[in-house]
Amino acid sequence: MDNFINYFNEIPSAHRSILLFGGLTVFLLLENFFPVYNFKSNKTRHVAINIVFTLTTVLVNLLMAFLLIKTSFWAEANEFGILHWIQFPIVIQIIIGLFILDFISAWLAHYTEHHVKWLWQFHVVHHTDMEVDASTANRHHPGESVIRFLFTLLAVVVSGASFWLIMLYQALSVFFGQLTHSNIKISKSINGVLKWFFVTPQMHRVHHHYRQPYSDSNYGNIFSLWDRLFGTYKDVENSKLVFGLDTHFSKQESENVWELLKIPFKAYRPPKEYAEKEKL
Repeated sequence: MDNFINYFNEIPSAHRSILLFGGLTVFLLLENFFPVYNFKSNKTRHVAINIVFTLTTVLVNLLMAFLLIKTSFWAEANEFGILHWIQFPIVIQIIIGLFILDFISAWLAHYTEHHVKWLWQFHVVHHTDMEVDASTANRHHPGESVIRFLFTLLAVVVSGASFWLIMLYQALSVFFGQLTHSNIKISKSINGVLKWFFVTPQMHRVHHHYRQPYSDSNYGNIFSLWDRLFGTYKDVENSKLVFGLDTHFSKQESENVWELLKIPFKAYRPPKEYAEKEKL
């Protein structure tokens, strides 16, 4: 266990990069062999746009990393947070720490972005993707990356998580983010078991349907518990889903990095009807 903790306490930047970009490459390759949807647009262009936002997210996280380190060290030095107030065996500490980090920095952040108007304007960029695949996981406006980072800091304060546990959570978060957005076919039997514990691609795709109330469901990142607990879980046949957002169906906007960056600073547009009739 000491080796495990030491690894994540000192995880090399190269390893984190391999997890992010290597994992993305693997999922994109798998999508070619086991796709759920046969998208018709230029795959290279689509991924390139999302890679740009991946790089801006990496940049934001690098610039703000010192805050994460200081917050973690402060919590540890002052024995602040749930993991310090109640003594748990190390395995239980890992499980509880991951649950707290996942709830606050992922589920709660995501739910809040959908229900606070000015935060939603930043999150819109993520939902404008009309061909959801593994690269969509990293399609976040730089402003949203800052917002998410602040929720992560809150999660660290509440949990009192040590730095190594935070790094473990972030590694799992990257993996699950790419997995749950991936255009990979998973058998119903496997999905049927996994969805009781973890967020699966079939579960999260519902969240990317172009209109409410489906887009206001299945906010989870790693654990499916939160959506079941707070009544935001929906189980919908994926073949009937239409990806995108009913306020931003223009490809001139959704496939243009500069236009996407401007979205949060434009006037809000009410939903408009989409040509294809939904049958959910």
